[in-house]
Amino acid sequence: MSTSADSEQLRRAVELATENVGAGGGPFGAVLLMPGGRRFEGVNRVTLAHDPTAHAEVVAIREACAQLETVALRGAVLYASCEPCPMCLATALWARVGRVVFAAGREDAARAGFDDAMFYAYFERPGHHLLLPTEQSRHADAVEPFEAWLEHQGRIAY
Repeated sequence: MSTSADSEQLRRAVELATENVGAGGGPFGAVLLMPGGRRFEGVNRVTLAHDPTAHAEVVAIREACAQLETVALRGAVLYASCEPCPMCLATALWARVGRVVFAAGREDAARAGFDDAMFYAYFERPGHHLLLPTEQSRHADAVEPFEAWLEHQGRIAY
C-alpha cells in the first residue's frame, strides 16, 4: 500500500539514479528512511569503486548503519529506483529493514542490460548449484568460532 510519502521518496531514488548515470555510475538509486524521518541515500558505485557489492541499496544501508552506529534498521523503509536484486534484498533482511518499495521492475532493468534472472533463478530453485557450486567440507574445528562467540562475554548480538 503506497502512500504519498512513498511516492516522494521513490521520486528521489529515481532522481538519484538518473543523476548517477551522468556521474559515470550505474542507473540505480536508493533512499533509506528511518522511522524518525532521518534519510540516507545511495547510488550504484559498482564500476566507479570497482566493488560488485556497491549497489545503491547496499550503499544506503551501509551509510545509515555507519552514521547511526547500528546494524539493525528496524522500522526503516528502503526506497529503490528499481527492484532490488537478491543481494540487496538479503542485505535489507540482515539490516532488519521494515519494508522495501521500488519503482522499476527487474524486466525494466533487463531491457537496459542489467539482467539478474540467473541470480533470481539460483535462489528460487533449492539445490540448484550450477551457477555457483557450493559444498560443505566439515572440518574438525568448524564450530570453534561459534563456541568462542558463545563464551565471549563482550559479544554484541546482531
